[in-house]
Amino acid sequence: MQKVDHSGHRNRLREKYIEHGIEALAPHEVIEMLLFNAVPYRNTNDIAKILLDRFGSLSAVFDASIEQLMNAGLTKNQAAFLKMIPDVTRLYAMDRYDNPSKIVDFEELPSYIINLFIGYENEERVILLLLDKKMKELYCGVVAEGTFNNAAISIRKIISLALNYGAVAAVLAHNHPSGFALPSQSDYKTTIKIRDSLSNIGVDLIDHYVVADGDCVSMHENGLF
Repeated sequence: MQKVDHSGHRNRLREKYIEHGIEALAPHEVIEMLLFNAVPYRNTNDIAKILLDRFGSLSAVFDASIEQLMNAGLTKNQAAFLKMIPDVTRLYAMDRYDNPSKIVDFEELPSYIINLFIGYENEERVILLLLDKKMKELYCGVVAEGTFNNAAISIRKIISLALNYGAVAAVLAHNHPSGFALPSQSDYKTTIKIRDSLSNIGVDLIDHYVVADGDCVSMHENGLF
């Protein structure tokens, strides 16, 4: 079968982006253009529209799992390429907040925390930030996956990491895929257990943030600490 040459259309769409920015592109055109890099010869316009019809929005396409994207008709390579978009976005956002001294700016911390959950909108994660006495970041990473309140294993991991890094302070954050950034009673109970466990080794739990749908709620500001 003869391969259809879509280079003219691809060049026009690429020039549209270069001249007018991404705001000039419709959602399906954004996906279409991204897929240029993973789909060499097929018409990616049709693929993009199918994905938007299937998942409902641009963000929902990027938040879909590799398996869901493959079920929508993409190859594993194509699905993995799209799945990288939120992951790269998260790394980019984290890097922008990075600084040579790694001193944490607490005024910007909620925005930093929100960015840590880019790409995790459909999956609950628990993230730990460890600090030294100058409030310099020593460690930041995911310490548990799944429901925050099933955290017996994560408590042991948190204590181990705090000891290994010689931390004197810590910040916790976890997300609610349900879309409501309101701490539950079980969130408070588990947080108190972690706070007390950290206190026993001389580490102060400064705050615990709950993230959902672009919102970030501080348990400290809500009176827990």
